[in-house]
Amino acid sequence: MKKVILILSDGFRPDALTSCGNPYGKELLEKGSYSLEARTVCPSVTLPCHMSLFHSVPPQRHGILTNTYVPQVRPVNGLCEQLRAGGRKCAFFYNWEELRDLSRPESLAFSYFVSPEFDRSWEETNEMVTKNAISYIEEDKPDFAFVYLGLTDAVGHGNGWMGEEYMKACSRSLEEIRRIVERFREDYTIIVTADHGGHGRNHGSDDREDMLIPVICLGPDFPAGKVLEDVGICDIAPTIAGLAEVSAAPEWEGKNLITS
Repeated sequence: MKKVILILSDGFRPDALTSCGNPYGKELLEKGSYSLEARTVCPSVTLPCHMSLFHSVPPQRHGILTNTYVPQVRPVNGLCEQLRAGGRKCAFFYNWEELRDLSRPESLAFSYFVSPEFDRSWEETNEMVTKNAISYIEEDKPDFAFVYLGLTDAVGHGNGWMGEEYMKACSRSLEEIRRIVERFREDYTIIVTADHGGHGRNHGSDDREDMLIPVICLGPDFPAGKVLEDVGICDIAPTIAGLAEVSAAPEWEGKNLITS
């Protein structure tokens, strides 16, 4: 059984990894197996994309088409439910409150949320999420931890994707990612990804700029520098379940990237 940390930087385009000015983006690609051509789902909107990531079905199946959560008409067990049923300990760390519905009650051992909407900035809350994730993982050693960093999406909407401020946000987020990877790489398999891309000051379409996401897998099951083929956001939950040695839900449509 492998322990897993999933790090997601919202709206982080794959072409920003090596063009934002932070050399750690290239270093990540050299250390792990990766795809810079992985595809998200449409609508390429944050909550639908996260629901597809955690439930391994498209939005047309789970029914979440906007950033407002509604109960599923035909519920699909998500990653956290499957991990909990297998006796695994899960933890969440995030700074966008709508993500609270990604898991059902009693699925998580620990959850940390901080809002950037009052007297804290996105930069500050990104740092707080990282700090608290590192502290909890060091002490409690969960089997699965999800770390969400919202800065890049917020700056994309405010200043535009691929502009100077967005690139600075990508570089800052890579520093948070580096802190987690360097601390836990020996003990955890780590997956770094995004939920969607963006263009102009928005996203949500089926355009390439919105649909492509990076997926980087670091761990003993993933050879360094290997390019992963035919990767989609729905493949992440089955891959984590496989690493944790728990069953995928029967409704899941994605594949395990280790065995595919």
